[in-house]
Amino acid sequence: MAKAKAPEKPKRGKKLAVAADGVIYARYSSHNQKDRSIEQQVDDAKKLAASLNIRIREIYADRALTGRNDNRPSFQKMMRDATKGRFKYVVSWKSNRIGRNMLEALVNEARLQDLGVRVIYVEEDFDDTAAGRFAARSMMNVNQFYSEAMAEDIRRGLRDNAKQGLVACSLPYGYKSGKGQVIEIDEPRAEVVRQIYTQVACGVPYVDIANELNARGIKTRLGGEWNKGSFHRIVSNERYRGIYIYSDIRIEGGMPRIVSDELFYKVQEVIHTKGNPQNGRHRIYGDYLLTGKLFCGHCKAPMVGMSGTGKSGKLHHYYVCQTKRTGGDCRKTNVRREVIEETVAKAVKTYALQDDMIEWIADSTVAYNKEHRPDSKLKLLRSQLADVQRSIKNIMGAIEKGIYTETTRDRLQELEQQRADLTVKITLTEGEIVDTPREDIIAGLRLFRDGNVKDKKYQAKLFDTFLIAVYLYDDGKLKIVFSFSGKNSTITVPLEKIADAEEFLDGQGFAQAPQISTNTKVQSVRAGLLRLSADLFCNPARRMV
Repeated sequence: MAKAKAPEKPKRGKKLAVAADGVIYARYSSHNQKDRSIEQQVDDAKKLAASLNIRIREIYADRALTGRNDNRPSFQKMMRDATKGRFKYVVSWKSNRIGRNMLEALVNEARLQDLGVRVIYVEEDFDDTAAGRFAARSMMNVNQFYSEAMAEDIRRGLRDNAKQGLVACSLPYGYKSGKGQVIEIDEPRAEVVRQIYTQVACGVPYVDIANELNARGIKTRLGGEWNKGSFHRIVSNERYRGIYIYSDIRIEGGMPRIVSDELFYKVQEVIHTKGNPQNGRHRIYGDYLLTGKLFCGHCKAPMVGMSGTGKSGKLHHYYVCQTKRTGGDCRKTNVRREVIEETVAKAVKTYALQDDMIEWIADSTVAYNKEHRPDSKLKLLRSQLADVQRSIKNIMGAIEKGIYTETTRDRLQELEQQRADLTVKITLTEGEIVDTPREDIIAGLRLFRDGNVKDKKYQAKLFDTFLIAVYLYDDGKLKIVFSFSGKNSTITVPLEKIADAEEFLDGQGFAQAPQISTNTKVQSVRAGLLRLSADLFCNPARRMV
């Protein structure tokens, strides 16, 4: 493509004979507290453009992004528009807006000139002569030195903060910076993090978690909508275990803990197995409900679903030992899907929904509600409203100082709309907060206990709620690992005993409710309340590890 001829550089104080189209590019880095704001840069650029008879057609601005590379969305858009010949001039505050690295700035200027665009700087006026270009390069060298020195100072300061366990980088969702840059738990958002971890541990698909959070009006850390890609960094972030991490610095117990080690590692197990919730798939009748939970009792390999057509042409479904399926040394016999799924469902229902277990679930739920009340959504909305109010106050402060541009106007209108929306949501949420009576919890779980173990949807809920693993042996025994902890979390039982509930429970009943930590109780109850509410009211036993 032939190079376009760039227009002559206009002299200061002398207008172009014919008005020309131009744009403004501004960039602001939040690390440099002495830097001029985007609004100030734009105002200065507009004044210079008006004095030179340049008509500003568009403003491109990148906020809090480094100028040390060109990974800047507005800058890249400006370059694309330049290739379309939409303007003749770019007005920017200094050369370090176009590229803080000297070579980068020169390359970007050259690219624009090849496209027929001249770059003008508000604070740097150099003649388009050999001497002027030399002076411009010298200034760029100064800017580069300043940038590198400032970056070193920032890195040094951040490492000093990190060694003391203070804020040194962007904090994960659920934390906030307190007085003296001490890391504190942002409790409303921390409760959302606990909910996410608990639901993922229970195998809830990411898409379902995202839909629920969006329906409750809860926003991501950046204020956007949740989607199934929003959770990857959250569910693998060890900072939630209280580990301070910055670059190569790692401090155990260096920041407040939000989730227990137990819950964190359970989530890692889930997201690295076939039960990975990121797939977002929902079980249907044709699925193998015990996938990821059924194991060969002999070689401990997972048993996977397979199907085949018999001589009569009828399709049959089986669970097959993975070792055997891949030609390994295991002779575990295959088992019919319908038989084993119904058998395990009967065992889980009979053992996990005894009266003493239901009583414990009800007591734990009532205690949790009494201590915390289900108003985390309300707390979060109020916190969001406070953030919006602070932003409005900052904008008004800038306006009072005489800084009023299209950018400040649009941002103020956006914030005012957010404030109105949040106020409505808070009012509606305040009317939603109710406690579930203990009697209703018990009645709901007893109703759940009366479900039909032949029903596939009911089987899936039983497995999701109470089951960790099942080990199947060829000698007619099942080893079942439940999701509550303590000495009663694992049983081994002959298959034929499962058919008779009284015989099955002989010697297997609870001597007492499962013994688990207070924190895990809270997570267990909270997870349950989120899980079965669509069918009954809730199930507080979703996770009891």
